Amino acid sequence: MENADCCVCGAPFSRTLGAVPLGSDPESGPSGCRPCLTRLVSRARETRDAALAQGAEQVRQDTESWQSVREHHLAQLDAVGRAAEEVAALAGNDEIPALRVAWLSVSLESAYTWIPDTPQPPASISQEDALLTSAERHLSHSMITAREAVADRLAYHLINAAQSEEPEMCEEFECPEDCSGRHDVSDIDCGPDAIFEDLQQHGVTVEEPGPPPLSSRLTALLAPRPEQQPPLFPGLEEQASTVLAHLGVDASDPEVLLSAAAAGLAAEALLNEALDAIRAAPGGPDAGDVFAQGVDLYRRARKALLAARDGGPERLGAFTAVASDLDLPWAGGSRFTLRAASGPVVDFVRTVEEQVWITEELMRRQGWQDALLHRAFTAVFKATHHFGMPGWPAIVATAMERLSSLDRLSAPPELADLEAVETALLQAPDRLGVNALGWLRRNVLLG
Repeated sequence: MENADCCVCGAPFSRTLGAVPLGSDPESGPSGCRPCLTRLVSRARETRDAALAQGAEQVRQDTESWQSVREHHLAQLDAVGRAAEEVAALAGNDEIPALRVAWLSVSLESAYTWIPDTPQPPASISQEDALLTSAERHLSHSMITAREAVADRLAYHLINAAQSEEPEMCEEFECPEDCSGRHDVSDIDCGPDAIFEDLQQHGVTVEEPGPPPLSSRLTALLAPRPEQQPPLFPGLEEQASTVLAHLGVDASDPEVLLSAAAAGLAAEALLNEALDAIRAAPGGPDAGDVFAQGVDLYRRARKALLAARDGGPERLGAFTAVASDLDLPWAGGSRFTLRAASGPVVDFVRTVEEQVWITEELMRRQGWQDALLHRAFTAVFKATHHFGMPGWPAIVATAMERLSSLDRLSAPPELADLEAVETALLQAPDRLGVNALGWLRRNVLLG
């Protein structure tokens, strides 16, 4: 009975209207006539094509709408990012008042907060958008840069505003007649340990990381020894005063002796065969890099030696950490780092560690004074013309006489103002930058 009539239109099958089985069993399942099945297939194809056309139109509309939303969001990110870059630049401009910089920071943060959440594309469009992700990362970086610049400017503004007048310093700084006695600072280096002591004053204790681990060779040298160790340099104190005085260092003056010792320790870190090989290799530091680094290491050596007087020889580890750091750029705006250098970098680091260890061991066996005398001997033989030595002012005076007579058209712009150059050479030569110092060394003005 199921095969007697068409299951679609109900017409009886005959010789002219054949049956087309539709079920899995041709003998018992339903059947339809060919005209009905032809109409059904045609209708199905029309429905499918209409759905495809409708879907394509929906995708086109979604894409147009999403592009508009996306472009507007990108424009917001770009505008705030460019504003952040400008705020960072203005924060470094001393002519812009600090209060104005603070208001710029507040308005920038407000604009950043008002940026809507990242819009999500319609389901018919890919959810990944590399351009949006890149724009958000760029904005985040620009905001970080602006915040750092503003924080640095406002921190120094508060410090300088709290400074008392020091008219007695005007003569040393060669201030103009209308100077108020206020001498602002713009670059303070407190070292790696000051933050922990400062926090303790507010009742906050943070465990210090301590000095870096020593090499296996130095660890072996520092192994337990007998309680009484013989002096490394017997009779050093008795012989030192006469010899050092003959070589231009008054060992009876504590400040002169400390400065000479710091210059000697800095010289041991920079005047050695390993650094000579690094300088000769491609990408090595030039004369300006080494000069600026020597000035910076002198200051750090002086500070470390003073700390070792009260805190023990281990406090010299702060000097070792900086002098042998592989990733820390050298002073004076140099781009040189030991990690990027070619040549015997391992030997250089080992030399620094060994020389500092000798000073530490001398402090343990013979005391702080003998350690200074020993490093002062190093200075008079290896660093007579080093910044911090007694003869440095005379060297600067000679250099300024020669500099004033030279054609400076090709010189770096930092050397244009001779009075400022002389002041920087006497107080902090690395402020001139590695380019200017290199030019002075190449023209044989500073040794």
